[in-house]
Amino acid sequence: MREKLAFSPERVGSALNEVREQARLREVAILSTCNRTELYCSVDNEDSSSLLTWLGQHHALPVEQISRCVYEFWNEAAVRHLMRVASGLDSMVLGEPQILGQLKTAYSAAQEARTVGPELGRLFQHSFSAAKQIRTETGIGTNPVSVAFASVKLAKRIFSDLSDTSALLIGAGETVELVARHLVEQGVKHITVANRTLSRANALAEEFRGHAITLSDIPLALPQADIVISSTASPLPILGKGAVEHALKLRKHKPMFMMDIAVPRDIEEEVGELADVYLYTVDDLQQVVEENRRQRQEAASKAETLVDACMSQYMDSLKSLDAVEAIRGYREKLETVRQAELERALQQIRSGSDPEEVMQRMSRALMNKVMHAPTTGLRQAAENGRNDQIEWAQQLLGIIEPNKPD
Repeated sequence: MREKLAFSPERVGSALNEVREQARLREVAILSTCNRTELYCSVDNEDSSSLLTWLGQHHALPVEQISRCVYEFWNEAAVRHLMRVASGLDSMVLGEPQILGQLKTAYSAAQEARTVGPELGRLFQHSFSAAKQIRTETGIGTNPVSVAFASVKLAKRIFSDLSDTSALLIGAGETVELVARHLVEQGVKHITVANRTLSRANALAEEFRGHAITLSDIPLALPQADIVISSTASPLPILGKGAVEHALKLRKHKPMFMMDIAVPRDIEEEVGELADVYLYTVDDLQQVVEENRRQRQEAASKAETLVDACMSQYMDSLKSLDAVEAIRGYREKLETVRQAELERALQQIRSGSDPEEVMQRMSRALMNKVMHAPTTGLRQAAENGRNDQIEWAQQLLGIIEPNKPD
């Protein structure tokens, strides 16, 4: 269902305008990743039926089928969900950092399509700030929790700047694909993928602008490799001590980082005896990964508390915005009255009336007009026996001091 409901980057712009018009949304942004498709909307009422209808039509799927897989969040719950997503708390890999970049891309796409305005704009920006605060204060994303990511982090201990390195990846499965993705993110520009099946190696290499070879070509590629990471299903080692020894001579004993993620081993254990080779196995990583996962779980508990605080802060800011709008409206109304009375007074002065008398009349007229609405409201409250409204109005108008909380 995720595959069927996904939006490709080139389709997002047209989809945004289409859904806003057909589902009658004020604002909308679409987040579509390998693990989620989410629509963030500003709407006039809590009814998602038109949105689901459009989703079914757009993807040519029955609405009933989609409804079984849909989750909905409204108001405060929606704000909290977006902040959890941005912080990596809702990801399969807890605290993973890619989702924040994907959210920013989704927001930029909606900006480009002009389907976001002040409401979603404030929400996304506040969520980005919340995610930054959570990552800074909890360190939830600092410790690798996958073998692939941990392998690349370990390589950085040997080569502090990976942008100057070349990598040889042996195998073309999911783990090697994740390794390649992390290496590219760390700046590695030269990647060679070796696999038993050349077509599979080609498919993976093309994704990362790399070079594909067969397993038999490994001895030729090995001397150029600073980083060697292997993960195949071979029952016997693929890389022996002799081949590595020969490669080191051609490299003039420039260090090599080697990570054997395979079980059973892809790289002979004796390779680790060579002076210029740093060989690690999956057993070396497992303890690190488990410890990091535990640390992320601890950080997640603190992060959830921060999310609640950030959500409350955001909802409070929305309430203050309501007050700002009310104040602006009241100010504009009084400004209209002021301008009218001022113009009338100036005309009277130009006609020769005594300025002092004109000013007296203008001040009384201003006072009467400003008092008219509150006076009418207070009389109505008194007739209805609403002493609470009268007391609140007295506090609002500054007649009495507001009640202070205990």
